[in-house]
Amino acid sequence: MLFGDSPPPGLVGIARLAAQSEVLESKRTVQYFEIGAKSVLNKTRPGLPFTWTINPYRGCEFACRYCYARYTHEFMELRASADFEDKIFAKSNVQGLLTAELKRLHNRNEAIAIGTATDPYQPAERRYKRTRAILRVFAAQSGLTLSITTKSDLITRDIPLLAEIAKHNRISVNITITTLNTSLARALEPRAPRPDLRLAAVRALAGAGIPVGVFPNPIMPLITDSEQGLDQLALAARQHGAGFFGGGLLFLMPGSRRVFFAFVQQHFPQLLKRYRERYGDVAYIEGPYREMIRRRISRIRERHQLAAAPPHRPLPPAGLSAQQALFISAPTALHGPAG
Repeated sequence: MLFGDSPPPGLVGIARLAAQSEVLESKRTVQYFEIGAKSVLNKTRPGLPFTWTINPYRGCEFACRYCYARYTHEFMELRASADFEDKIFAKSNVQGLLTAELKRLHNRNEAIAIGTATDPYQPAERRYKRTRAILRVFAAQSGLTLSITTKSDLITRDIPLLAEIAKHNRISVNITITTLNTSLARALEPRAPRPDLRLAAVRALAGAGIPVGVFPNPIMPLITDSEQGLDQLALAARQHGAGFFGGGLLFLMPGSRRVFFAFVQQHFPQLLKRYRERYGDVAYIEGPYREMIRRRISRIRERHQLAAAPPHRPLPPAGLSAQQALFISAPTALHGPAG
């Protein structure tokens, strides 16, 4: 158990479940736990490009310095920055829960997004295969609209399963690549696969007929927002078979802000003051800068004949990434009592 033989007194809900979780394995500084879940599908609020979200894991080993979802571990009373990336919870009985929930799904046109808070193909997936278990359920369904967002080339392992799902459902994959600069990517996303491996995954998915796009999200002011850098990324995406290109700006919750500011101080100290001015007490930037990035991304998409989203999926609210919109409109979808 995470906290010893018995949980500390006073813990309730998801915090108590976390404290009672059985240790599955410990690797390096990473510990894996199994945690009970009351549901797999979590409903969002109106106005998003998807109605339901699925996150097979809590926490994410990729340790991305900008990750907005770090705060979700706080609901389990795990407040240290490293806890989010070093204490990974695999949800139990995902296959049975999802099968039952889909039987109760009245509107099969409502889109389902996999990987909105934590990466469904992080290293834990190699061992525990919770994402694969979920995909096996979808392979037996028809008429659903699904999307998967990941930074990992591990998704190519499941191409046969994705192709099977695509026979009777609409499915697309979003591969997140924030930069083509390998050194910068390693600093930003210490444990994530290299950008070239992600591009190879784009090519493999496209070659299998799976609609796939690249998300440069989050676009970080003065770090990854140059037109040249974004244009090169879009060109590489297109050359590898991507059909669409994202464009959401950096979104910093307080817990994420501490980690990201430490990254900026270490690697871009000359930018720290400007980041504190822009993100000191807000989670995202509004105004002229957002509009400038919107126009920049629009030009780049047009230049490389890339759509803003797969054909079957509506666009997120103007200027926001789907993940940002999800938090603003429906924070409980990420961490609510349903698990």
